[in-house]
Amino acid sequence: GTLFRKGIDPVCWRGKDHIIEQMEGLRFKVGPKSFYQTNSEQAYELYKVARDFADLQPGDILYDLYTGTGTIANFCASRCRKVVGVEYVPEAIADAKINSELNGIANTVFYAGDMKEVLLTSSSVRSLTRVLGSIEANGRPDVIILDPPRAGVDEPVIEVILRAAPRRIVYVSCNPATQARDLALLDGAYRVEAVQPVDMFPHTHHVENVVKLVRR
Repeated sequence: GTLFRKGIDPVCWRGKDHIIEQMEGLRFKVGPKSFYQTNSEQAYELYKVARDFADLQPGDILYDLYTGTGTIANFCASRCRKVVGVEYVPEAIADAKINSELNGIANTVFYAGDMKEVLLTSSSVRSLTRVLGSIEANGRPDVIILDPPRAGVDEPVIEVILRAAPRRIVYVSCNPATQARDLALLDGAYRVEAVQPVDMFPHTHHVENVVKLVRR
């Protein structure tokens, strides 16, 4: 996170410029600018909760917003027809694509773009990102999974989600305070059906919290 904010380019002094994490038979390449849960063993428990809450069907189109290295996207790909991952860090998207190739996953597409700054209107449909074009380019999402940074989801992105009107939303958060703020914005159209905190940070008060939302 610090490297990205300060625009510092990492230099590989010795050894590999990445690590490989494994989860449920899948392998994930993680570079210095790519997000991956620091508690990698418990990450498996977290992503299982998110996948269960998504309740994916074979014909579903899943959008994974703030996809990072595509961990959730690739973890869920076998359960649905197509996964569209969006992330604002280009290096992470490059790894997400490699992770699909590494695991022989062919039903994912990934796009790099700032979900707040590059929103635009195309006819009556808000597009997700400039790179993505309109939501119609990849099909409207049946399910959206959100795993934003601590600041939560930007309000313009909430507007896009509401316009896309998926049947279900799974919101994974490392900051329940901003999550609660965002849930209030979604409350008119979506009801909370399930909540499951996951202890990713032992001996601290921090948790990851997963919320399942269903369209009213």
